[in-house]
Amino acid sequence: MNLDERFWSSSLEDLMQGYAYDSLKEAYICIICGKLYEKGIIYNEKGINAEAEKAAKLHIESEHSSMFEFFINMDKKYSGLTELQKELLVMFYNGFTDKEIVEKQGGGSTSTIRNHRFSMKEKEKQAKIFLAIMSLLNSKSKREESFIEIHRGAKMVDERYSTTEKEKEKIITTYFENSENGKLITFPSKEKKKIVVLQHIMQSFEFGKRYTEKEINEVLEGFYSDFVTIRRYLIEYGFMDREKDCSYYWVR
Repeated sequence: MNLDERFWSSSLEDLMQGYAYDSLKEAYICIICGKLYEKGIIYNEKGINAEAEKAAKLHIESEHSSMFEFFINMDKKYSGLTELQKELLVMFYNGFTDKEIVEKQGGGSTSTIRNHRFSMKEKEKQAKIFLAIMSLLNSKSKREESFIEIHRGAKMVDERYSTTEKEKEKIITTYFENSENGKLITFPSKEKKKIVVLQHIMQSFEFGKRYTEKEINEVLEGFYSDFVTIRRYLIEYGFMDREKDCSYYWVR
């Protein structure tokens, strides 16, 4: 299970704590960066010796500050929050009173802030109902009806991602010599197919690792002779990022 799948399939409890327990690996895994802590091993996390779950908690605090901060900084396409809502939520989280928020904003009224609080509480109720509906829907859905994952660095979420898992398998079979690490036969012109092809190629790169341009080219050339085009699309579609001087690349 890749990072995106682990993150988006996490329970509310796991999302709040920032890590999930993998019973097969007998380990606690950070759902943000994928760092793994095996049960039965003592880890030294930021100078503190701790068992696996405690080490995972320390990792979240030291590397990701807090899950609240991580969520509040996510792009609007994931959180659905406006900048004003984010600003207010941060102040609510930090215990500011309505009066203090008005003073900090330099204007407005406490009644306006109370209305924002009320509106967010209503959204919370709606979100619970929607989650229940989607959970019931997903329990009825077949695998081929589920859609491909949207990678975290996606710069625009639109109909290009309305591809089912069944369609994805067909595209991979059509465009690659085999479904594992075979060469790309041709690079598709249709946007939806490009996304699937690029996602498949991205499985060859490790999250958290920094690659030189030469290393990137070597991996991509193993798939397709025109590796420069593939590299450009990986950046353009937000699968990868790079230094301004192109000295290093990494998975977004």
